[in-house]
Amino acid sequence: MSISHLYGLLGYPLGHSFSRKYFTEKFENLALSESHEYRQFEIPQIEDFLQVKAEHQGILKGLNVTIPYKQQIIPLLDELDPAAAKIGAVNTIKIYPEGKTKGFNTDYWGFRQTIETWDAYSLFKSKVAVVLGQGGAAKAIIAALEDLGMSVWKVSRTPEEGQISYETLALQMDEVGLIVNSTPLGMYPKVDTFPPIDYSRLKSQHYLYDIVYNPLRTAFLEKGIAHGVGGIYEGLAMLHGQADKAWEIWNA
Repeated sequence: MSISHLYGLLGYPLGHSFSRKYFTEKFENLALSESHEYRQFEIPQIEDFLQVKAEHQGILKGLNVTIPYKQQIIPLLDELDPAAAKIGAVNTIKIYPEGKTKGFNTDYWGFRQTIETWDAYSLFKSKVAVVLGQGGAAKAIIAALEDLGMSVWKVSRTPEEGQISYETLALQMDEVGLIVNSTPLGMYPKVDTFPPIDYSRLKSQHYLYDIVYNPLRTAFLEKGIAHGVGGIYEGLAMLHGQADKAWEIWNA
């Protein structure tokens, strides 16, 4: 077997990878397993990306980028897609035959698609959308919600200009419809962790969306159900959407 098309995931640390399983199965279904491979590149510092690229020159065609490198990777790329530049985060890299790199953000498309096709969208779209956390995924989610015309509150433990605290959020929950967890709280193996919102204030007008997909049903979502929220959305569908968009970019 001679691999001519190598793809992979950059991050640290990396445990069970949805991306590796997803693309390995895709290659099998497309009868590409003999020539295509997807690997995990667990790099302790972002500068190691350059070594990964150099070591696999010629066959490395594209990479996904995850925590904590979605923003750190940008200075090391040759070019940015306009949407990724606006968001300020990259989760997909296309590597051209001559070695040039271009960064994209497919979180935006994966998230937006799931929101627009969610049955509950019509019930919360006129209310405030709250985004918990301010990392790379949050920036894509905020851009998608704003492009859908929704009012967005950005919540952080240490709020800066344009953000609010969890304490302030607790006092204004009547204005809120959608709450999105973009933090890693609740992700395996720390499945007992959850964002510090005031869950006692949740009711049927609230809809919870968690981008964490391992486990599918996070503590954040479970606590929402226990307090009678109108509905929940698990993170796997967003992941499928962004992965399909990455494959489209790599093959364009």
